[in-house]
Amino acid sequence: MSVGTHPTFENSPPGTVLTSPPDGSAVDGATGAARRVVDALLRTDRGNANLERVAEELNSIAEHLEEHAPAVAERLIDMWNGEGVTRHDPVTGPENALAPPLVLEGLPDGSVRGTVTLTIPYQGPPGHVHGGVSALLLDHVLGVANAWGGKAGMTAQLSTRYHRPTPLFEPLTLTGKLMSVDGRKITTAGDIRTADGQVCVSVEGLFVDTTVPRPR
Repeated sequence: MSVGTHPTFENSPPGTVLTSPPDGSAVDGATGAARRVVDALLRTDRGNANLERVAEELNSIAEHLEEHAPAVAERLIDMWNGEGVTRHDPVTGPENALAPPLVLEGLPDGSVRGTVTLTIPYQGPPGHVHGGVSALLLDHVLGVANAWGGKAGMTAQLSTRYHRPTPLFEPLTLTGKLMSVDGRKITTAGDIRTADGQVCVSVEGLFVDTTVPRPR
């Protein structure tokens, strides 16, 4: 992500969407179907769903996709071609079946916000979100908040506090905001809240103003 081309709260209107939106493409449709399959596999009756046939059909689909897959190095170049937001990351990417996907918008105070409802694939404790998933989501939210604030950096430290179990099947609001800059050090904070405003997870991140070279 290049901050030079990414919208910031100083040059873009409030409510600017900072993540890649679904575009109605075939790959977005296929990815959405894959998310549905993952969720359905975790919900289904394991004794009565004819899973042998399901496995055969899914393996056939995987083989078809693998036949059309370029070399990894070539695919990485394609993924990182261009500037701005990405479509393939595991939190907001509409092309990644691991992503919920979370949609984030920029607010006029320099913070970013998004709402998402997580289901069984993201479960840790019974009926609640896995703590590692919460940390993953917040790490990405803080990175987007940095870009909205006009900075970019790599995560150096993520201090995460779990206040209460984070529920599945309920809308969750995630926020992040760049708090301070000290030379190359960027401090950013955020949290996950329930619909009634209860803080489930809060986080403070230390980022270093550096980037990893893109595949060329």
